[in-house]
Amino acid sequence: MKRRDFLTRIAGGAAAAGMAGGAGDLWAAAQGHASGLSSDEMRRRIAVSTWSLHNYFQSTREKEFTLPGKMLELLEFPEMIADRYKVHHLEFCAPHFASTETAYLKEVKDRLTKAHAQVVNMPVDIDEFWTEGGLSDANSKVREKAVAAGKKWIDIGAAIGTKSVRCDPGKMNPQNLAPTVESYKALAAHGKSRGVHVIIENHGGVGSEHPEELVKLFTEVGSDYFGALPDFANEATRQRGLKLLFPHAHVVCHAKGLEFDATGKETKYDFAGAIATSKQAGFKGVYSIEFEGPGDPYVGVQKTLDELVKYL
Repeated sequence: MKRRDFLTRIAGGAAAAGMAGGAGDLWAAAQGHASGLSSDEMRRRIAVSTWSLHNYFQSTREKEFTLPGKMLELLEFPEMIADRYKVHHLEFCAPHFASTETAYLKEVKDRLTKAHAQVVNMPVDIDEFWTEGGLSDANSKVREKAVAAGKKWIDIGAAIGTKSVRCDPGKMNPQNLAPTVESYKALAAHGKSRGVHVIIENHGGVGSEHPEELVKLFTEVGSDYFGALPDFANEATRQRGLKLLFPHAHVVCHAKGLEFDATGKETKYDFAGAIATSKQAGFKGVYSIEFEGPGDPYVGVQKTLDELVKYL
């Protein structure tokens, strides 16, 4: 996920609203799939992230995005995704929350219930995780501020029923993981008390080129509520890195959609190979769709979904 710098972007203009069809036929075709999964079982293994449609949310819209259409609000996202794609697992990105007040979170929860949906993960992109060293800063005061902010979002996640939150470590020092370990022990303990996993994604310089650093961190923290969020396309050393990270992934991974050819095949990386790696590691979690390619994002989500159904 490439969104560390979204807070510096200027929002503006209108977003696109494309039409993606055939979801019902897709799931019907998945019945009796070669993998042995029924269509219902497969549906439970797939989610859609709000980041796939981030240009439709005012807080994360990019200036360069020019497709016309209706802007989105988080409250309408569960029903829209369920109607359009027949998917009921979701990822809610922190900047897409209009509020963190109790009344708003209750309304979010009510909308999820109405759509028979559940949030599987919340990527938490906040200043506190990237100001100075964040959760890895040598200054304990900076770390304490970041940990407090992380606990707040764990509580928000618990209020709406998410299974995990993604909390980035900031500027991790591979030669001295002690400050990072201390922060994540605190977050993992708080998450466990709320029934919410704390996870780290391999992106933004975190574990992208040296995933073994994340593996060492997972081992040293040693909590069953702390682990990895492997991203298929964020891994510079993809196959080696994903093989290292998937054994530590217990909730969710990111099935990235980048660019597809005329036959619907992902062309920027080996999508099928990434799925195979997850299976070889015994991954039992959810594959969350993150489309970040050109063109209509609604269509991109559908194409990524088609690929998942093909290989799951």
